[in-house]
Amino acid sequence: MIVESAVRLLTALKSIVGEANVLTAEADIAAYLTDWRGRYRGQSPAVVRPASTAEVASIVRCCADHGVAVVPQGGNTGLCGGATPRPSRDEVVISLSRLNRVRAIDIDNATMTVEAGVPLARVQEVAAEAGLLFPLSLASEGSCAIGGNLSTNAGGTAVLRYGNARELVLGLEVVLADGRVWDGLRSLRKDNTGYDLKQLFIGSEGTLGIITAAVLKLFPSSRKSASALAAVDDVAGAIALLGTMRRALGDRLTGFELVSGECVALARAQFPALADPLPGHPWYALIQADDAAPESALQAQLENALSDAIEQALARDAVVAQSEAQATELWALREHIPDAQKREGPNIKHDISVPVSRIPQFLARAQHELDAAFPGVRYVIFGHLGDGNLHYNLSPPRGAIEADFLAHAPRATRIVYDLVAQFGGSFSAEHGIGKMKR
Repeated sequence: MIVESAVRLLTALKSIVGEANVLTAEADIAAYLTDWRGRYRGQSPAVVRPASTAEVASIVRCCADHGVAVVPQGGNTGLCGGATPRPSRDEVVISLSRLNRVRAIDIDNATMTVEAGVPLARVQEVAAEAGLLFPLSLASEGSCAIGGNLSTNAGGTAVLRYGNARELVLGLEVVLADGRVWDGLRSLRKDNTGYDLKQLFIGSEGTLGIITAAVLKLFPSSRKSASALAAVDDVAGAIALLGTMRRALGDRLTGFELVSGECVALARAQFPALADPLPGHPWYALIQADDAAPESALQAQLENALSDAIEQALARDAVVAQSEAQATELWALREHIPDAQKREGPNIKHDISVPVSRIPQFLARAQHELDAAFPGVRYVIFGHLGDGNLHYNLSPPRGAIEADFLAHAPRATRIVYDLVAQFGGSFSAEHGIGKMKR
């Protein structure tokens, strides 16, 4: 960017949000210029921190007038580099962290209107304080922002029951590329007056507009919750167990996660304090069920269903959490896997979805082809089996040079994605496209 032009742009941006909210010093903007994984690093003339939709609109108009691109950023916890500017230093980062108000909560309508920078955990807390539930839940919920969740159509652990982020939204407010504001903040569950335009922006990763606020659906809060970890022989057995749990628990089945024994070993190697209630099995299913009825026999029904599954040889063993603390310990095993991978070192990641019934065939084919192409490759496989979404990650063989292994990432990814296509799947289930998958 030409110096004189940059000075004019920065002066104009400071007039909109104040000098303190236009960050330019290298130390101040460093955290905004890299993604959570540390894979992508960019440059920017400035990070601008608006506090209102009007300020976002003015910033976008200003940058459009100067011919400068913008990169919207929420909690910066994305996994595909979509919120990281390019290295060319010609894109302004718009951080939405100051758009952090809960504008309204309507208990009778079971809705909440929030700004894009509100952390997901805060949305959950406000809903709980009102005796309701916002069910979107994922490992980064303490730091990710709701605007980013919607712009990437986040999934998480409760998709089996409640659906992806796009199914939890009734209305949006969006700043378009020319600075106009589209006001679609409607709280109606039925509205057949035209196109459902909000769905264009959900999952579009900020390419069509910047989400500044949303009307979210709320649900009855859970009065009873039950979690269990079951050991199974293989993925086909886990799918059979999923069917058994669905029949036994109906729509109270909230989550059904698949975790390989290798994942458990990796998580415990990096976080030794994690529990290991069923050691030594090849695969595990982490199960959660919830019921809004206060007198529910959910715990006993889950225990009985698992007991029957063990008798039928669908599961080798199982442990049911007897307290909230024990449930937290079980889920910690699953939630620490991404951080454990990050600590261990670089790996090749894939966020894929395949029809649930075809997952065993896909895994067998993929392992056969990858073993032939990369002898000794290690598989770190976990994810949301209930909705067919696997985090299919590859780690270098023991003793291999990481850089050499990563140099072959395009070949490995081609093998995985070609098979995903053959099995009628998707190469991006919940993480988005970003820079990684373009």
